[in-house]
Amino acid sequence: MIRCSDRSLYTGISNNVAQRFAAHQSGKSQSTKYTRSRHPLKLVFTAEIGDRSAASRAEYYIKKLPKKTKELLVSGMTSLIELGIVESE
Repeated sequence: MIRCSDRSLYTGISNNVAQRFAAHQSGKSQSTKYTRSRHPLKLVFTAEIGDRSAASRAEYYIKKLPKKTKELLVSGMTSLIELGIVESE
């Protein structure tokens, strides 16, 4: 998740988080329309999920969460496992 300057949280998936975050930071065509106008950005939460299909499912569920719950994820007070979004290994 990326924290935007307006305190909103952007959620996405990538197999190379550093590269994808750099694209968002650039503000160019590789970034999303949402983050392009909300600089500065800060990477605040990452999780290794597994394959792309599982990551897409997790992204879908995270995006549906209330902001309060997303903030709990960012702060470390809850986890994707506790929320039932991913299974423990």
